[in-house]
Amino acid sequence: MLAPNRDAPTTVSGDLIEWADLVAVMEKSHRNRLNKKFGKLLRHKRLVVLGIPDNYDYMDDELIALLNSKMHRFF
Repeated sequence: MLAPNRDAPTTVSGDLIEWADLVAVMEKSHRNRLNKKFGKLLRHKRLVVLGIPDNYDYMDDELIALLNSKMHRFF
């Protein structure tokens, strides 16, 4: 089972997966955890792994720059 991140203001739910057009995760392990819990819901969704290590603090300037550089191609 996917353990919720207690620090996250919003945790992943089936409703959010259904609502999303695109699901982006930072690491392959995140993709694997989501597939394990929400595999059926993700079957027809675009799921991308950004390849960003999940070792940054919330709103870290370097993390924001990495996210912006990797996510711009999806919008």
